Amino acid sequence: MTVQRLHVGKRLSEVAIHNGTVYLAGQIAEDTTQNIEGQTREVLGHIDRLLAEAGSSKEHILSCQIYIADVKDFEGMNAVWDAWVAAGNTPPRATVEAKLARPELLVEIIIVAAQK
Repeated sequence: MTVQRLHVGKRLSEVAIHNGTVYLAGQIAEDTTQNIEGQTREVLGHIDRLLAEAGSSKEHILSCQIYIADVKDFEGMNAVWDAWVAAGNTPPRATVEAKLARPELLVEIIIVAAQK
C-alpha cells in the first residue's frame, strides 16, 4: 500500500494519506499575536485548506485532538470550534492543556479524517 504525503518538509509532512484516511500534522497559528479565538480561527482555516487538498472536509473528520496552552482558554477555543464544526458531524474529540513548542502558541489541533 502506498502513502501519499503533502507538503513534505525536513522534519514532517503536513498531510499523510493512506487507504482513504487523511492524517494531519498538528496545526498551529502563524500569527501568534492573536488571542485564543484568533489563533483557533486561523488553525481551523489551515485544517479546511489541508483537508480540501487531501480530498476531504470537516464533515469527514474521524477524530480530533486539541492542545491548549492554558485551560482558561477552553471556552474561547470552544466558541470558535462550535461555530466551525459541521452540525450533525461533530467528531470524537479530546482537549488537553499542554505546554506547546513555543510560549506564544495558544492552540494546536491534530485531525484524522476520511476522504470523500
